[in-house]
Amino acid sequence: MAEHASLPSAAHEADEAFDWPDRQLVRARRDWAGGSVESVECLIEEVPVALVYNGISHVVMLASPTDLEDFALGFSLSEGILEGTDELYDCEVVSRAEGLEVRLEIAAAPFMRLKQRRRNLAGRTGCGLCGVESLQAAVRQPAPVGRRAPVSTAAVHRAMDALAAHQSLHRATGAAHAAAWVREDGELLWVREDVGRHNALDKLIGARHRHRADATAEGFALVTSRASVEMVQKAASAGIGLLAAISAPTGMATRMAERTGLTLVGMARSGRLTAYSHPDWLINA
Repeated sequence: MAEHASLPSAAHEADEAFDWPDRQLVRARRDWAGGSVESVECLIEEVPVALVYNGISHVVMLASPTDLEDFALGFSLSEGILEGTDELYDCEVVSRAEGLEVRLEIAAAPFMRLKQRRRNLAGRTGCGLCGVESLQAAVRQPAPVGRRAPVSTAAVHRAMDALAAHQSLHRATGAAHAAAWVREDGELLWVREDVGRHNALDKLIGARHRHRADATAEGFALVTSRASVEMVQKAASAGIGLLAAISAPTGMATRMAERTGLTLVGMARSGRLTAYSHPDWLINA
């Protein structure tokens, strides 16, 4: 049962001495009422990823070892460490025996802010709010999102129907979350996957900014998870006006979305969806 065989890893900047694949083949046994059979299963990997700002480790998360530059930038923006991409000077992914380090060189002003509020999060998988220092930090209020073009329900359904074809990691393992940026007509532009739902959304936020997409560019975000309050916080902090989730939101997430002006959509599946906040920006068409 302990025998492992490596699959080809996803592209990431890692030393050849320490290769961190995003999945592993594992020998297992499948059982059912009529018997059992030996099998080879493809499992998703979790890797410790440390975000290091100007030489100081700030947070360690368990994440999928792909698109880590997107992850680091998106986390930095959605957590308020950086106010814009111009405050990030350099980003390097370094592989170590214990995990991966993403080394970010940032401007003096955000580094001073970071030191003032510094916390070390020994993260669970995409730990969300774990490790915050106060209740106020846990329920931080993002700035209101601006006006945007309405989105049709047909566009949401079109994007959700198309998303599975772009989830290669989930297709192989059955255990990855995805976050996608979608044009207002329902066309998928970018999809990011991760073992953690918060990580997937951070990767998407980073990808938008790395592709020079303006924070107020028309479109919406789609996630294959529930919509918790930290997902709403991250989306609103990135200027995303509509967040659609395949599962239901929490009550706190709905209240946060109402206060920030974000349209929160849940249960987007099987040709149906529910708008929990600011439904006027969603056209039933």
